[in-house]
Amino acid sequence: MDSSTSKPKWIRVKLPSGKNYKELRGIVDKYKLNTICQSGSCPNMGECWGEGTATFMILGNICTRSCGFCGVKTGRPAEIDWEEPEKVARSIKLMKIKHAVLTSVDRDDLKDMGSIIWAETIKAVRRISPGTTMETLIPDFQGIHRHINRILEAAPEVISHNMETVRRLTREVRIQAKYDRSLEVLRYIKEQGQRRTKTGIMLGLGEKPSEVYESIKEIHDAHVDVITIGQYLQPSKKHLPVKEFIPLKQFKDYEDYARSLGNFRHIESSPLVRSSYHAEKHVN
Repeated sequence: MDSSTSKPKWIRVKLPSGKNYKELRGIVDKYKLNTICQSGSCPNMGECWGEGTATFMILGNICTRSCGFCGVKTGRPAEIDWEEPEKVARSIKLMKIKHAVLTSVDRDDLKDMGSIIWAETIKAVRRISPGTTMETLIPDFQGIHRHINRILEAAPEVISHNMETVRRLTREVRIQAKYDRSLEVLRYIKEQGQRRTKTGIMLGLGEKPSEVYESIKEIHDAHVDVITIGQYLQPSKKHLPVKEFIPLKQFKDYEDYARSLGNFRHIESSPLVRSSYHAEKHVN
């Protein structure tokens, strides 16, 4: 086996355990909540759930897009659950979550692409758990401003949208997405006010260092506040293979470059970093 695709010792995570993990798992199961922690096979689920935090996935658990990296199921989604905003908000209050991360599947099958449920969920959390701050990891909504505006009007503390990969690999990795459209979504959000913006990219899909540096610079130029850089891990044999496990030093080099550009408020760059990892730090 090529050493570049042999899983290194630093790609190791603890199995989920502990009292907090069990309690949170019980609430998620009881209220039939979807979390990207489970659906996306996140390597940090044990750590985050052990600390009593989780990323809620709204609008079901079946996505209309078929990204080559993502562990979420693709297909025809179920009908909208209009009680979901209240259900999620009550659960966040019950779990005593101080900072909640909300994300969703893509719902290209809907006229509003799910933006109404998005806005109603944010408002429900504000009403039912007013002490909770929020990060919203949103789809691109096909770049349509009226859908994005619903999120802006609901006013979460952080609005995040992931670039996921470099320009050259976008068509292969994010089949129905467009690199420049995602950049424009981030730029548009920032142009509408002082809302904090955030994005993330994965490494190990065959990108060249020069392409990563280019993406970091383009993200910086879109005035994004927070950037996360992590190692891609293959969810199953059906998904895109890992082309390379990136050395720790390379992650540090990318972090140093991002820092040298100035204006980034927060930078996370290491193998197990995911977009919602340490999310509570990205508000302040």
